[in-house]
Amino acid sequence: MRGRALLLAGLMLVTAAACSQEAVPSDSLVARAVGSNKLTIGIRFDQPGLSQRTVDGRYVGFDVDVAKYVAAELGVDADHITWHDSRPSARETDITSGITDLIVATYSITDKRKQLVAFAGPYFDTGQDLLVRLRSTDITGPENLNGRKLCAVGGTTSAEQVRDKFAQAVQLVEYPRYQDCVTALLAGQVDAVTTDDVILAGYVAQNPELLRVVGKPFSAEKYGVGLRKGDGEGRAAVARAIQKMITSGEWLESLNRNIGPSGYRIPPPPQVTEQ
Repeated sequence: MRGRALLLAGLMLVTAAACSQEAVPSDSLVARAVGSNKLTIGIRFDQPGLSQRTVDGRYVGFDVDVAKYVAAELGVDADHITWHDSRPSARETDITSGITDLIVATYSITDKRKQLVAFAGPYFDTGQDLLVRLRSTDITGPENLNGRKLCAVGGTTSAEQVRDKFAQAVQLVEYPRYQDCVTALLAGQVDAVTTDDVILAGYVAQNPELLRVVGKPFSAEKYGVGLRKGDGEGRAAVARAIQKMITSGEWLESLNRNIGPSGYRIPPPPQVTEQ
């Protein structure tokens, strides 16, 4: 108990400067974590290599490792984490309603989202790309998708970006989960799937003889850890945890273990700026 009190005091002292210009909620992330030794963290359950619930009930992947590392730095053991499946269309609501304490779910930092939630990070830099069938050699980029069917997950802006910037005549198809899009692609019901390339790489690793990533990213995305808006103390604590994971080498080790087998080229660590 004394150790947890000292941890809370230390975290509050170090983050005081970061919070001086931002009101701290009475139930700040740091206070909740240290006071209860438990956190509810939103991830995705269906993203191979990033965050996936296995058939035996385990949670594995790079995002899961990031979430566990951050939780540990806040004083919460991995077995005291409750995992919540946060779908793209519900991530802001999951945070603002208190369903989750944190979101670590390939959550791109955007100005629009920052109006509702706060971000710590980024913890990973990526870009939007296309997943196609291995033999679809005529699809070399988003500009080749006019008249074709493009699948994306509802609640994301990936497909709309392709239509608005590259292929106005593309036919958009939405499913609740990426796995649904991949299944439709394998069945020939759609011609391509779009989201961030690191997400797509996980599905290639599962089906290397059938699928490929085009390999020409056409956006810049920065993944952040989402938490309640106004919690400057929590945001600073999470940012420090991310930076520590990077400098310790565990960030790269996790990526090599979870993403490396897909052949994905792992980018350099991001510059953590809290956001």
